[in-house]
Amino acid sequence: MNVLFATLTLVTFFPVLGVLALLFVPEEQKDTLRWTAVVTSVITFILSLVMLAQFNPADPGMQLVIRAPWINIGSTWNIDFHMGIDGASLLLVLLTTFLTPIAIFSSWTAIGERVKEYMIFFLLLEVGMVGVFVSLDLFLFYVFWEFSLVPMYFLIGIWGGQNRMYAAIKFFLYTMAGSILMLLAILWLGTNVGTFSYTDMLGKVPAAAQGLLFVAFAAAFAIKVPVWPLHSWLPDAHVEAPTAGSVILAGVLLKLGTYGFLRFNLGLFPEAARQYAPAIAVLAVIGIIYGAIVSYPQKDVKKLVAYSSVSHLGFVMLGLFALNAQGIQGAVLQMINHGLSTGALFLIVGMIYERRHTRELAQFGGLWKVMPLYGTLTLIVTLSSMGLPGLNGFVGEFAILLGAWGAGGAGGSYGSVLYAAFASLGVILAAVYMLWMFQRMFLGKVENSANEGLKDLNWREVTVLVPLLIVIFWIGLYPAPFFHLMAPSVGKLVSALQTAAVALR
Repeated sequence: MNVLFATLTLVTFFPVLGVLALLFVPEEQKDTLRWTAVVTSVITFILSLVMLAQFNPADPGMQLVIRAPWINIGSTWNIDFHMGIDGASLLLVLLTTFLTPIAIFSSWTAIGERVKEYMIFFLLLEVGMVGVFVSLDLFLFYVFWEFSLVPMYFLIGIWGGQNRMYAAIKFFLYTMAGSILMLLAILWLGTNVGTFSYTDMLGKVPAAAQGLLFVAFAAAFAIKVPVWPLHSWLPDAHVEAPTAGSVILAGVLLKLGTYGFLRFNLGLFPEAARQYAPAIAVLAVIGIIYGAIVSYPQKDVKKLVAYSSVSHLGFVMLGLFALNAQGIQGAVLQMINHGLSTGALFLIVGMIYERRHTRELAQFGGLWKVMPLYGTLTLIVTLSSMGLPGLNGFVGEFAILLGAWGAGGAGGSYGSVLYAAFASLGVILAAVYMLWMFQRMFLGKVENSANEGLKDLNWREVTVLVPLLIVIFWIGLYPAPFFHLMAPSVGKLVSALQTAAVALR
């Protein structure tokens, strides 16, 4: 009973109660269905704030831990219902529960058909995403990892664009393919280490086996991030997904991959992480520059934002594999920043799409004169995404570049300086393609007559964007609470990585 009503259980599974409530609401009562989903997700966010209040930032270990017997196979295979959080996973849970009600509320008028199924899939998606971040048993982690694919597959496949089925199947098959290798690695760990518990495995994985295990886990996580060159599913999924689906896909689902690298590839396989760090740093830098270059010529504004994610998440990967406190803390913060800024960009694109039913940049121009509030909020989010000082993106990118500069474990001092130098080009290129997008959409004359009568944002759309803008300014001006939450757990991880570095000498 204590496990059932533990805070972590409530945060993870409370959306299921909303799903059960939705089952009893008639399909024709669309507003009731929408409000039920919004209220459920808001209560889940409130429960996550309760979890935050119970969290001790000074403790580097796992907190609010739940552990109960779950599956017993024979006499040796014991799988526990094992959950817990540290500072990094707590921030990602908060991001998930914060973005979900915003995404659902943004769907109020965009989704008019099969509303009940849409809201059910969205709440189930929240369960899967939170479950990934809080699972401490590898079997349980894998269950949530795979489960999160299913609601997103249907959200894209049913409510997506013209090529939705192609994008949905491509998304599903790509991520499933990588997951098979991870499943084999989990089976090996459970058999040879004698447990599926992450905390029980720490420090017990043989150094000789870490290389192959690292690659197996990395295959699943790299596709999800996505790391270049495994990114080709992402633009299709983003372009075809409904607006709220794109918000959650960019804001949270991609972070499942970066979180996996942080928790498992760095936590369980520190020696292998040291050995593979230079290679992954190279892929990260290529992703940063490639994503930025490919974003610039895009004609579809949603595809431009999608490719920008490849660049931004390249920064996250570079920070993680700097293998020092500055880089990893910057990477975790940049996961949050990307969720906020890119999530807001997809919302902004969706708002203009509802009015014009096109995302072609050539169809716009001079929108700031017609929709001044929309233009002002878009400018703030655009500057946030390109890393302007005073807004959230700058803080994360600065910490990552600081970590990459001093990353002795990622190719030596000379190599790490080169990584930081090339990555900094991504900051410049981001300013180029983001400002180019803003100029083409909002500045100049209103040359297309279809744009002249557009209405500015309504109260619901402002309500959707304002919470994101508040946190964007908060992190940009006062990021200390976020670093304070993650510092002890990151410090513990870095200590283990340093111990591994000594063992490799």
